[in-house]
Amino acid sequence: MKNILKELTKNKQEENFTTQPPPKEPIGPAPKQGRRDFFKKTALGGMSLAGMMSLSVEDSIAETTSKVQRSSNPSDLKITDMRYCVAVGRRPIIRIDTNQGIYGLGEVRDGADWRYALMLKSRLLGLNPTNVEMLFKLIKQFGGHARQGGGVSAVEMALWDLTGKAYNVPCWRLLGGKYREKIRMYAYVPRHDGRNMDVDKFKEEMKFRKEELGITWFKMYPSLSWIADIPGTTVNDRFWFTAEYRNSYAPVQTGDLRAKQPFTQTQITDKGLDELAKYVEMVRNVVGWDLPLGADGVGNYDVNTAIRVGKALDPYRLAFLEDFFPMDYIDQWKTVTDAIETPTLTGEDIYLKEKFIKLIDAHAVDIVQPDLATSGGLLETKIIGDYAESQGVPMILHFAGTPVSFMANIHCAAATNNVLSLEMPNNGSLDNPWWKDLVKTTDGNNIMEKGFALVPDSPGLGIELQEDVLKEHLDPRYDSFFKPTPEWSDISSSDYLWSGRTTGGTEIKQPEPYKK
Repeated sequence: MKNILKELTKNKQEENFTTQPPPKEPIGPAPKQGRRDFFKKTALGGMSLAGMMSLSVEDSIAETTSKVQRSSNPSDLKITDMRYCVAVGRRPIIRIDTNQGIYGLGEVRDGADWRYALMLKSRLLGLNPTNVEMLFKLIKQFGGHARQGGGVSAVEMALWDLTGKAYNVPCWRLLGGKYREKIRMYAYVPRHDGRNMDVDKFKEEMKFRKEELGITWFKMYPSLSWIADIPGTTVNDRFWFTAEYRNSYAPVQTGDLRAKQPFTQTQITDKGLDELAKYVEMVRNVVGWDLPLGADGVGNYDVNTAIRVGKALDPYRLAFLEDFFPMDYIDQWKTVTDAIETPTLTGEDIYLKEKFIKLIDAHAVDIVQPDLATSGGLLETKIIGDYAESQGVPMILHFAGTPVSFMANIHCAAATNNVLSLEMPNNGSLDNPWWKDLVKTTDGNNIMEKGFALVPDSPGLGIELQEDVLKEHLDPRYDSFFKPTPEWSDISSSDYLWSGRTTGGTEIKQPEPYKK
């Protein structure tokens, strides 16, 4: 393992790992308990199997159902509707309703279309939302990489929120329990103009982030945009690295696909490497050498140039270099990873575990970084983390959304051992005065404190929407605020992925039409 990774993974005391051994069971026969004593004990955290064996049938039933939401009968839950609204920044929030009045919240990934989720409604109506894994396997064929995974992932979030509320337990407990009480966050360095930088102002803003906000991990963008206007720093950038190319949405909206990195033939000169190194050195000195500093925006060139950039930045002991190439280019990733000292990282656009497994098995990157709102939701992301851990690979969580998706990440990170940190974007979240007010926690605690996100101990995701605040910050292009969506209720396709009969070719009697 690279030395930087050893430093990042060796010390996690700040996360307050819950590794204390459980109390020992008393030796000898259990004392006779009354119903009052039983409920006192269950209120303190449940009972052992040995304790339950001494109970009456009545108290045993009470124990096994003591955590069930009394207003809910989970076995009889049925999905009745899916509704949505879209917060500013094109961040769709969905709500899955049930026949028992409880509902679940999910979020389609930032910049994605809310219809990625609503098209799944007809496949879920009438089904029990607590069968999360089965429903996920039913709909996952309709997702894809990057924003196309947003619909399936949003539904999965909402199903876990519903299930946690139905059984009166937090989502992290449904995922197997928690490893930590709080999650370390990484934030971006303050926004600035790298070419005409006010260094003193930058230092003051960094001081506020470290001392007042408590951020202990940072990320920067040492991209071509900082040096491309300096003569003699790049080759061929005038053709590919145009303003339209830099805008990640404009080419897609006009029907032109962005060129992948190996196909731009943009190169960086020795002068360009020197200028890039000067910029990174300045930021590193302001951040401090005692804190992790990651780097994104380095994916602008081919394999050979990527290696040159990586080696030029190795002396600054960066926590990671992110997204040199698309996730499909496993061989190219491995070539760069093996050639430089700085850890490499990718994963925010990968849907489902299979692509991550290929990256991990090839040792193509040093760290994986799924975005839970693309990768498939809470359980799929935990599975990715668990597999990465089994191969000695740590995980960081990518995030850019509302507190709904944020809390889903918190539960997943709490339940996954090898998580190093969770992204906290500046403009959309950290520096946004109303962002945290979109929701309220149901346990009364803050969402975050001093650079760490707090793991809730309340049912589901542990939040409810502050509807008055949300209504003030809706995307004006969409007029829905959780209105009924009957237009998405009918299914008009056969979703089977393969065909075949099990009757040896004999005539199959058609079933009677399904009656609700």
